[in-house]
Amino acid sequence: MNHFEHPTALVESETIGDDTRIWAFAHVLKGAVIGANCNIGDHCFVESGVVIGDDVVIKNGVALWQGLTIQDRVFIGPNVAFTNDLFPRAKIYHAEYARTVIGQGASIGANATLLCGITIGRYALIGAGAVVTRNVLDFALFYGNPARQHGWVCVCGNPLPTLREKMAKCIHCQRVFKQNDAQLQLETKDV
Repeated sequence: MNHFEHPTALVESETIGDDTRIWAFAHVLKGAVIGANCNIGDHCFVESGVVIGDDVVIKNGVALWQGLTIQDRVFIGPNVAFTNDLFPRAKIYHAEYARTVIGQGASIGANATLLCGITIGRYALIGAGAVVTRNVLDFALFYGNPARQHGWVCVCGNPLPTLREKMAKCIHCQRVFKQNDAQLQLETKDV
């Protein structure tokens, strides 16, 4: 075992990456896949079929349900609520659950709620308390209830200035972005 399990954690999965840390009272079911160098906070629950990439941080009190894929370097804030059934009923089980994907480098703020069947784009930033009901583009800044786009963010996490002539440059890290149709694309090829 090349990962850390707190003595009060219950870890049933055999697929845990090197240097991952699973903290107090977390429960990871058999069949969950967790990558390398992740941090799973206190009181988290990871259901069978969940796939978590490398270098992911999941803060305290988050439940991850079947159908969820979290790509590399994602941050999930405390008490984020994921769902996997749009029309839940007690004692009704599905052969398959809606697929939800959190793209590489995305960040989800504390207490956000994400409905199932959506994709959060690469490096997107979801504000604290947001209720996300639809797909989010790469680099998009989403917040509110229901969540809507309020701008763009850089790979470094800072808001981008207003686009001028479909271009933006991060004042913090100097990365350059170009808008193509509704999508924002990174022009600087360093990530």
